[in-house]
Amino acid sequence: MTAPAQPTSTSTTDNAKLLRLATYASISVATVLIVAKLIAWGLSDSVSLLATLIDSVLDALASLINLIAVRHALTPADKEHRFGHGKAEALAGLSQAMFIAGSAGFLLLEAGRRLINPVAIEATGIGIAVMLFSIVATLLLLGFQQHVIRKTNSTAIKADALHYRTDLLVNGSVILALWLSVQGWAGFDPLFGCAIAIYILHSAWDIISVSYDHLMDRELPDEQREKITEIVLQHDKANGMHDLRTRHSGTMTFIQLHLEIDDNLSLLEAHKISDEVELSLQNAFPDSEIIIHIDPQSVVGHEAVADFN
Repeated sequence: MTAPAQPTSTSTTDNAKLLRLATYASISVATVLIVAKLIAWGLSDSVSLLATLIDSVLDALASLINLIAVRHALTPADKEHRFGHGKAEALAGLSQAMFIAGSAGFLLLEAGRRLINPVAIEATGIGIAVMLFSIVATLLLLGFQQHVIRKTNSTAIKADALHYRTDLLVNGSVILALWLSVQGWAGFDPLFGCAIAIYILHSAWDIISVSYDHLMDRELPDEQREKITEIVLQHDKANGMHDLRTRHSGTMTFIQLHLEIDDNLSLLEAHKISDEVELSLQNAFPDSEIIIHIDPQSVVGHEAVADFN
């Protein structure tokens, strides 16, 4: 068995910086939007603007949770946590989902009240201007978050980006709701508030699903497992493989497998082959921890241990 492969220090350091910058950017944008939307809502008394204000407050809280979780997830492995602290990101995702679902429930109640007792919307021009500003700020943040996700594959940043993407639709809907309300019926405002709340609930479910998969050590997608198998079998001394096990935790990917090689190879030769396969996998999956168990071909035979390929 080979020693676990360690990610390069440069890659790990760069990823850590990107993750921290992403959390700082998220909190900053959410704070600016809270102030702008609070002013617009105070002037207009629009329930759809209230919806986006609540959403931004929860964005800020969720981003703060992300900041704490990312800091914890980046803490190196220790004696009590030999696999690191990556699952802190998934826990942050679940916390975000609870915040988001709670805001949707409150919004549905407020929108229902306004449907029964419609209220005229005022200062719609300011409301629309704030929403346009929110869209621009959110697009800039999402662009940076997508760059971080491509580099780190962070669960926490994915969850953060998911509800900011919903914000784009929410902000666009509010602009339409305000314009329609001006055209003659105040009921458009709470109706759009209800639609936004339902969409927020859908987003919360997506975050829960991703976080649950990470906490329960779900296998990597089939295409990635197939890629692992292809890389291993490309080695001319690899006769086969079985018991491939994979999972993702924070920014780390964990890969374990049994490598089948010729019986007559020396221990030194077998170890060399294992190291070469490990290096190939490391190049394809940076920031991964790889454990390879060597099996003589004759031991495997036709009754290989359960193969989850």
